[in-house]
Amino acid sequence: MDTAHAAWLALLQGITEFLPISSDAHLILVPRLLGWPDQGLAFDTAVHLGTLAAVIAYFRRELMRMAHDWLATLAGGRATPDARLAWAVLFGTIPAGLAGLLLHKMVEGQLRTPLVIASATLAFGLLLGWADRRGGGSRDEHQLTWRDVAVIGCAQALALIP
Repeated sequence: MDTAHAAWLALLQGITEFLPISSDAHLILVPRLLGWPDQGLAFDTAVHLGTLAAVIAYFRRELMRMAHDWLATLAGGRATPDARLAWAVLFGTIPAGLAGLLLHKMVEGQLRTPLVIASATLAFGLLLGWADRRGGGSRDEHQLTWRDVAVIGCAQALALIP
């Protein structure tokens, strides 16, 4: 892949990551539509790490506060709302991490096809529409229950499907 393709795909990733659309699907489908070679999962992971770096830079103060409070709980300190949120993020990451480790071959091969992407986009779009209509109100991140964290973690594991 040449530098121009990499730059365009990195820009596409940066734009689509924060929208309720699959940035992974765009990273797979756009090169196909433009006749570019598949850049592979390693490149996709690299641009996701770039997005993660940007998010960490943007939220650095909040993340440092959460990390400080989380570390304090390890030393027996009081569990502040930020410490509880840090624990929730940690536990909520486990299902996706395990799924990624166990299913990485399938994710890289069988799930990077237009049929899977189209089916998943339709299914998850319908699920999002249903959730919007059913939604019973809003809560902030400090009101999450451990059940909520488990559900979010499992949903993140499903996000391995482009």
